[in-house]
Amino acid sequence: MSHPESYEILLVPRFAEDTAGAAEPGAAEHDAAEDDAAEPDAGETGGAIRSAVVSATGETGASGYPRYSGEGIVADIDPTTHAVEALLVDGAELAFGLTARIKERDAEAER
Repeated sequence: MSHPESYEILLVPRFAEDTAGAAEPGAAEHDAAEDDAAEPDAGETGGAIRSAVVSATGETGASGYPRYSGEGIVADIDPTTHAVEALLVDGAELAFGLTARIKERDAEAER
C-alpha cells in the first residue's frame, strides 16, 4: 500500500474541535477516533496553537502504523483512516485538552 509522503498536523484545543465539528453534516455520527482524524479545509489553521509538517520516515511505529516526523512532532498515522494513532510533541505526550487534526499534503503543491 502506498502511504502519503507528508501530512500537516494541527494541534488544537478540544473546544475548538467541538465547535468545528458542529458545522459538519453528520457530525453526530463520528466517534472520537474519527474526530482526531478529521481533515480541516485547505488552508484552515484557525484555532491551531501549533502546526507542523511531518514526513514519512520509512519506519513503522510501535502502534504498527507508518511513522512521520518533523518540526518536533513524531506521529504514527493510519494512512487508511487518517487517524493519529500515536503522537509525541517535543518528546512528550500531547497535553491534556489538546487534540491533533491532520490533512494530507498535496505533493504537487509542494513543488
